[in-house]
Amino acid sequence: MTIYNVHDAKTHFSKLLDLVQNGEEVVIAKAGKPVARLLPFESQDFSPRVPGIDKGKVFIMPDFDAPLPEFDV
Repeated sequence: MTIYNVHDAKTHFSKLLDLVQNGEEVVIAKAGKPVARLLPFESQDFSPRVPGIDKGKVFIMPDFDAPLPEFDV
């Protein structure tokens, strides 16, 4: 983990991105106190959804739409 102040981070931003891309964690500090952390982006799986993949896994109770009990106030 490397700590940079705000001025250095603004000046050497592309260098910091290279460090993060190589797996290093970078912390940006203001007045010596950490305020932000740069981490590599972890991409998500955006593959098309498959209909029916959760079939049989969803269960709705028979009293789902029954009135709620009264609460003491």
